[in-house]
Amino acid sequence: MLVIDARESDSIDKALKKYKKKYEKSGVLRQLRNRKYFTKPSVKRRATILKAKYRTQIQAQLED
Repeated sequence: MLVIDARESDSIDKALKKYKKKYEKSGVLRQLRNRKYFTKPSVKRRATILKAKYRTQIQAQLED
């Protein structure tokens, strides 16, 4: 559970902004999306390899 230390001088908007930032950093939403359906370990591995290839291609293009 996320706890926000809201002072009396802070407005509700500022407290809400702090909460949203903390929520995003905690990675709850990302974790929910990943657990929405099962992906096989081999598929995960393949996706990471493809991402790495893509990154190296982009870096090679930037260097040229």
